[in-house]
Amino acid sequence: MEDAAIIELYFQRSERAVSESDKKYGRYCGTIARNILGNAEDAEECVSDTWLRAWNTIPPTRPSFLKAFFGKITRNLSLNRIEKDTAQKRGGGVTAAALDELAECVADERASNWSADGAVIKDTLNAFLKDLSRENRIVFVRRYWYFEDVKDIAKSMGFSESKTKMMLKRAREALAKKLEKEGIEV
Repeated sequence: MEDAAIIELYFQRSERAVSESDKKYGRYCGTIARNILGNAEDAEECVSDTWLRAWNTIPPTRPSFLKAFFGKITRNLSLNRIEKDTAQKRGGGVTAAALDELAECVADERASNWSADGAVIKDTLNAFLKDLSRENRIVFVRRYWYFEDVKDIAKSMGFSESKTKMMLKRAREALAKKLEKEGIEV
């Protein structure tokens, strides 16, 4: 079913919207949740919560890119769940490791500073990603958006783990420089 038709089902308040969403994007959302949470049961709950959140958000929201809309909801729900869990349960270490890596680029006080300058930071991050080569952008997004394990990224990209780690290290360094250049505290 096309995305526009699924969105129309939400606007009609048809329960079929949820089943069609799950049918088309359930695996995608499940992968995001499993990468972050490292637990199939918790991931399944987050995907179910995604459909509930979508039901409560559409209408009035009319997403222009449904896959990204669902992915963002799933990611946020999964990260919120991680905050509630103990550090020992964090995605088998993958999520915590990825967040620790990014901590090199941003200050601990980033939440208070970033909320005020959200548009500037968003534009800066978009420009940073645009400046990366296609390969580097894919590796960066898979690691820090989808929280994929370095080993899995390397394997699927046909790179060695050490090359993938070096790509990520250089990207983090470039991000830190970009943020500093824009006056965003790092």
